[in-house]
Amino acid sequence: MPSMKVVIDEARCKGCALCTLACPKKLIRMSEKLNRQGFLPAVFPEACNQDCTSCALCAQMCPDVAITVQKEEKGGAQ
Repeated sequence: MPSMKVVIDEARCKGCALCTLACPKKLIRMSEKLNRQGFLPAVFPEACNQDCTSCALCAQMCPDVAITVQKEEKGGAQ
């Protein structure tokens, strides 16, 4: 099974936090730094990749389409 990775476009995120509620493992958190739009965006720490189930509920819940779940190629590159 290929390794998957959650990618959050922090510039598109408006900080609604719906993804944090949708994540069954509670791996997504809200940033402490404002993005360019003045919102506290969602962040997915890279260290959490191994704990992520790749269910993509976070991406499905995001009203701003700021989250994708992508196949991670060997070596960590996209």
